[in-house]
Amino acid sequence: MTIPLWCLIGGIVLPYLWAGASVPFRNKELGSTDLLQPRLQALSLTGGGAGAWGAQMNQWEAIGVFTVATFIAYTQGVDPTGSWATASIVWLVTRVLHGAFYIAQQAVLRVLSFTVSLAMSGWIIVMAV
Repeated sequence: MTIPLWCLIGGIVLPYLWAGASVPFRNKELGSTDLLQPRLQALSLTGGGAGAWGAQMNQWEAIGVFTVATFIAYTQGVDPTGSWATASIVWLVTRVLHGAFYIAQQAVLRVLSFTVSLAMSGWIIVMAV
């Protein structure tokens, strides 16, 4: 399996990681994790808990863009060991950092990591055209 596909798998796992990261915040801030209405409960979170929820929601969006970029590159025969691999690794690293910065409430760094990861998806698409 190629590096871009491993990065895609990593990106698919991230929203679940951020969901799990919200549990301690829910338990501390709200007393427990509401398994019946977790999305409603998430709206009550503040601070790092709200950041974990935001990171999860943003990752669901980002994985869609990266998946499409990866599909386009794959169908166009882009070399998965060259620049595509580099862009994929940078994308995954910046997505991990994005979530960490979201939880740590570091807005400028979060926006920077978001921008770089989005640029990597765009770069992959440009390589394919």
